[in-house]
Amino acid sequence: MQLLRFQLFSFLLIITGCLFMNAAAQQNHDSLDWSEIENHFIKKASDYEVVGGALVYLKDGGISEKVYHGYADLESERRVNEETIFHWASITKTFTAVAIMQLRDRGFLSLDDPLTSFLPELEKIHNPFGSMDEITIQMALNHSTGLRNSTWPWGGSEDWHPFEPTQWEQLVAMFPYTEVEFEPGSKHSYSNPAIIFLGKIIEKLSGDPWEVYIDKNILKPLGMHRSYFNHTPYHLLSRRSNSYQIKNDTPVARGFDFHAGITTSNGGLNAPLIDMIKYLNFLLGVHRSEHEVLSRASFDELWQKELEIEEKDGVKSSAALSFFLEEFNGMRVIGHTGTQFSYYSWFYVHPESNRAVISVTNTDGKHNMFQFRDEFTRFLFKNLFTTFE
Repeated sequence: MQLLRFQLFSFLLIITGCLFMNAAAQQNHDSLDWSEIENHFIKKASDYEVVGGALVYLKDGGISEKVYHGYADLESERRVNEETIFHWASITKTFTAVAIMQLRDRGFLSLDDPLTSFLPELEKIHNPFGSMDEITIQMALNHSTGLRNSTWPWGGSEDWHPFEPTQWEQLVAMFPYTEVEFEPGSKHSYSNPAIIFLGKIIEKLSGDPWEVYIDKNILKPLGMHRSYFNHTPYHLLSRRSNSYQIKNDTPVARGFDFHAGITTSNGGLNAPLIDMIKYLNFLLGVHRSEHEVLSRASFDELWQKELEIEEKDGVKSSAALSFFLEEFNGMRVIGHTGTQFSYYSWFYVHPESNRAVISVTNTDGKHNMFQFRDEFTRFLFKNLFTTFE
């Protein structure tokens, strides 16, 4: 019965989307037909059997258009809305980057500082290209340290294994068995451990756990009061999205919560869409808090192109400092993606026009959700961002 309700709801959404597209075709939304984009998102989400997701388009600090698709929780039949709390995975890395720039601006560090200046434990890592002292904070931010992608490649094969290593000491114990895989600074290669190292530096310099520092210096100043890391506070459980895997054509719940362990600084953020909108407006510089969380000059530095990655379907992708640049048709947007525990998320901002888009889904399993995200972002690049002036 639950699966039947889910399939019926998805079918009705497709029909509703088509009717809305026809009804709204006469309206002008900045020279784009948003209803076509909405219908495309609903259809793609249904094709990929997504239980729940959202797509929100911001203009001048407010929600210009939005799509809330499906369920945050199937069992309770709770629908997705702007207060639904999703997991944002690697988008968390952008918060770590902002925190590093805060500490730089306050005189606690330089981007040219070696990681080993703060974490001498890293000297145990095997570096066939030279000294570990040559790997800098900036290399960690732009993912050119030469360190591997995964945090913990030795575990996860058994059900009883922790989802992620829970203690810093576990990583340190493996440093003598870790190597630098290419000459640091020579190219881009995504590295989760590098961001964990930045999180540890934030802790050492501030005297606070990473989560506490981010809450004090970013979340609270921006008014993101329903955002948190790892396990959900009791009073917010009723707004938390479940996560799902498709097994035998049936969505199976994975649970509301998990703990990112030592990887919290690169993938532990949970937040409702209304809070993430506040974050995007902070990135855009649309709304300023009483206390400036980070200067525009520092954002300009964060968003400078560092290393080229690839060109695909006319879109050039490059690494900045923990953000990524997408360039096409003479324009540039700035963003990040996130993938963890069946959540797939992404955002892009266009500061020149004070516009942004953010999206998230809560389902994994039967289909390739990386493909879903890649196809849909390319669709938006051609049909939404090109309308920016």
